[in-house]
Amino acid sequence: MAPGKVRWGMIGCGDVTEVKSGPAFQKAANSELVAVMRRTGKVAEDYAKRHNVRNWYDNADALINDPEVDAVYIATPPSSHKDYTIKAAKAGKPVYVEKPMALNFAECNEMIAACKAANVPLYVAYYRRAQPKFIKIKELLESNKIGDVRFVSTTHYQKAAEDVKNKHNPPWRIKPELSGGGLFFDLGCHTLDILDFLLGPIKDVQGFASNQAGYYRAEDIVTGTYQFESGIHGVGSWCFSAYEDVELNEIIGSTGKITFSTFGPDPVLLTTVYGTEQWSFPPFQHVHQPLIERIVADLTRGFSQTPSTGLTGARTTWVMDKLVKSFGS
Repeated sequence: MAPGKVRWGMIGCGDVTEVKSGPAFQKAANSELVAVMRRTGKVAEDYAKRHNVRNWYDNADALINDPEVDAVYIATPPSSHKDYTIKAAKAGKPVYVEKPMALNFAECNEMIAACKAANVPLYVAYYRRAQPKFIKIKELLESNKIGDVRFVSTTHYQKAAEDVKNKHNPPWRIKPELSGGGLFFDLGCHTLDILDFLLGPIKDVQGFASNQAGYYRAEDIVTGTYQFESGIHGVGSWCFSAYEDVELNEIIGSTGKITFSTFGPDPVLLTTVYGTEQWSFPPFQHVHQPLIERIVADLTRGFSQTPSTGLTGARTTWVMDKLVKSFGS
């Protein structure tokens, strides 16, 4: 690793890397994106030219073993996360992998074991854990603004987009062999992970999953209940074939509640008997950047402040596996 700097290699050049993540590796302090890879070499070359990245590959092994690459960002569908993580770990390189962490909890554990054996850190791209909005919610909880937390509820439903209705060429996000499941795995994971960040690990889960609309093979509705290690209860409903788009979380305490959206720009609301306070947060141009900055600080200065690791990412996958178990069986 270059002194005081992390040089990144990126596997995958899809949509998530265009704005959300890719440029953040260049803009974060002490960080540089030096190589990109996609199996279609022309796509990797085009990405490299547009984003001023000096090296490109059409082979993941070549990127992983590039001596200029200090750490590897895996931005492919979950079906290949495990294999690329194990290869990077064996090469002695830290790994930052997209969410969801893998196809299932068993694969997550293999990734954790490989990185532990190689003595390299493993990070997961649940980037909201490093954003001011969710850090503020955590501060409100820790300062007892709503008293003792009793339960949390999540309501997330939305209209079925036209692309998921295309039976001849559906997006990879609704192909279980590539994504692990349906849109719940792509979107619900963010909320479940942020609840883990805010309220601690979930210890028990019961859920139901079905396909109601019939647009694709994966589940399109998930409902469940869970209990956190702290004793807090939770309930969630996710439906991806409804008539409108709604996405809301409420954390209810003994003296108030906190209301917030995982995905939307809505302000964070704190409601108590004294009234309502709110906090608004401007959106990030590159949503990964705060988390990448934490990771770079860890790697260059020996900190241990990154809030999204393989262990936390695996916990979220374990919860999702439990919630959709009835559909899979």
